[in-house]
Amino acid sequence: MPKLPDRVTLLGIRHHGPGSARMVAAALAAVEPALVLVEGPPEADGLVAHVGGLTPPVALLLHDEADPATAAFWPFAGFSPEWQALRWADENAVPLRFFDLAAAATLGEDDEPDRVAIDPLGLLAEAAGFDDPERWWEDVVEHHAAADPIGLAQAVAEAMTALREEFADHVGQRTLRREAAMRQAIRKGLKEVDGPIVVVCGAWHVPALLELPTVGADSALLKGLPKKKISGTWVPWSHGRLANAAGYGAGIASPGWYAHLWETAAAGDAVPRWFARACQVLRDEDLPASTASAVEAVRLADALAAMRGRPSPGLAEVSEATLAVLCGGDDTPLRIVHEKLVVGEELGMVGEGVPRSPLAADLERLQRRLRLPAAAIEKQFRLDLRKDMDRERSKLLRRLNVLDVPWGEHDHTNSTGTFAEAWRVRWDPSLAVAVAAAARHGTTVEAAAEQVLRQRAEDADRVAKAATVLEQSVFCESPAAVAAARRALDRCAAAATDAAELLQALPSLASTVRYGSVRGTDPELLRSALHGLLARGAVGLPLACRNVDDDTADQLVAALDAAQDAAGLAADDDHRAVWRDALIRLVGLADAHGLPAGRATRLLWESGDLDTDSVAARLHRAVSATVNATAFVAGFLRGSAALLAADDRMFALIDTWLTGLSPEAFADALPLLRRAVGDFSSAERRTLGDRVMAGGSRAVAVPTGDWDEDRAERLAAHVRELIGAPA
Repeated sequence: MPKLPDRVTLLGIRHHGPGSARMVAAALAAVEPALVLVEGPPEADGLVAHVGGLTPPVALLLHDEADPATAAFWPFAGFSPEWQALRWADENAVPLRFFDLAAAATLGEDDEPDRVAIDPLGLLAEAAGFDDPERWWEDVVEHHAAADPIGLAQAVAEAMTALREEFADHVGQRTLRREAAMRQAIRKGLKEVDGPIVVVCGAWHVPALLELPTVGADSALLKGLPKKKISGTWVPWSHGRLANAAGYGAGIASPGWYAHLWETAAAGDAVPRWFARACQVLRDEDLPASTASAVEAVRLADALAAMRGRPSPGLAEVSEATLAVLCGGDDTPLRIVHEKLVVGEELGMVGEGVPRSPLAADLERLQRRLRLPAAAIEKQFRLDLRKDMDRERSKLLRRLNVLDVPWGEHDHTNSTGTFAEAWRVRWDPSLAVAVAAAARHGTTVEAAAEQVLRQRAEDADRVAKAATVLEQSVFCESPAAVAAARRALDRCAAAATDAAELLQALPSLASTVRYGSVRGTDPELLRSALHGLLARGAVGLPLACRNVDDDTADQLVAALDAAQDAAGLAADDDHRAVWRDALIRLVGLADAHGLPAGRATRLLWESGDLDTDSVAARLHRAVSATVNATAFVAGFLRGSAALLAADDRMFALIDTWLTGLSPEAFADALPLLRRAVGDFSSAERRTLGDRVMAGGSRAVAVPTGDWDEDRAERLAAHVRELIGAPA
């Protein structure tokens, strides 16, 4: 088999290794090639010209034009050997091409992986007597890369050749195809240039490139691969996303540490500078970290390296010295140093000239105008919707959520009042895929969001879905989408026959009515929709609660609560009266299921529409019955316990019923009752428990018997089991 011509230099690298990066930089300067080939997707060749406008970490993003969500990233850090090859070629005007299996053949494909996962570095480290592959590579390569780059590359090739011979049976079809594509690219390069060629690829692939089999053999391996039209761009990346803990298969454990090694390589003072930075990180967190302690940490790290026979302190020694000296043995501050320095928070930048979709360009323009930078660190914003800038920010974040680009998360717990919103915003580089996928909907964020909302309105087949689309359309301030969602709501409501479906859609409508004027939508247009659903749901509610099973009854209780909240929040007086009348009709039905009947009784009691005497009589009739008693009590207990605990008469009625249950009957009732009290706060549970233990209902006359100590103990035992209190 023909050997690779001598004018081709193979540089086997460790992806994202600063030592490999130094080796590549030194080798390129020594060889001065006429062509550089770098492991990567060949469809990205057109993007090489933009390298000069990039600030790493960055990543190539390639996607299938027919399905933009089918995409993949190829990340690069400043200390990545591939990036150093890209920069050298750009600065020296030398042609550079990516060579590997085409992205069209790999995107979205589940090709056969290697049959056994092989860690070549781990095997070499084990052979050298190291139990940590990272440490072995750092000692052998990272500290000696620039002294003799060509000799180092040959040594790596020899070591990998021995490993490939031993594990030849473990290499999968995908790896074989990748290497066939690499050889085809080398053949093409040999025809195009007469001068030297430098090849930069993962060390594992070097043995497969030392010889060139026939073109026919490689073509046979590549036959039948899928063909797709691929588009791509450069996107900012982050050190956190480079870490293998983020799920990146070729990632490393400590990108921040490697970046530091790369940046301080020329000065030769990596360790002292590291501890100075660690002290600054700790001081920023209001933790003590003096200059004297930094000096002591340097000494300890040097001593540990000398004891272990290492050429200089590595990350292990530096971390141990940080823990012992700067953190006083406490893991908590060490975790801060790890997060901010060892992994790092750096986010790259992409220049203006890099091709991007019109949607991505519009998003970047909005980010600049609204002063919302795409930062990798989470930031919190409190927005006042009465201010134009804040309202525009909210609108952008909501439109992006509609486009499935979740840059911001609305914090409902901290959003109070009609005009205040709280958001947590963090840009994950993977959101670039979502932006690419959303580009098919429109050329601007506004147009794309409107298109998605209108399509969702057209597809809505239930009232709740249409109501949700209407709410989103109002918050996104899209009049055309609001009109489409309003039509969808009318269409779905006209076809709906289920009262629960109508009532469960009311909360989102009520929220829309409340915020509509803030968002530039006529609230009366929205209120009329709410009134229509409320009126139709109220008419059908009593009948819907008859002859239903427990699961359906539970859904009806949820619908009751939703409608009650919505009526109180956004309905006018006339429609609140319509809803009240529906609840009164429901509690008057003898054959209504106990859960919604009990809940309706409780709501009417809390609103003052039923006085205590009327409620006590209904509760007494319910608990005196042998059928449906548990369901009625469970429905009545739903909600807050405060009013129940404050009313002696209601407390005594439930007390009497509960203590009268046999152990078997109580066991049957327990699931429903526990679910009923599940929303009670810890304080409310303590109040009920204390009252039971103190015999709080002793003086209250109850219809079915007098108080006695046996009943008190039974009640206490039942309540302890019900609320999960200790015996």
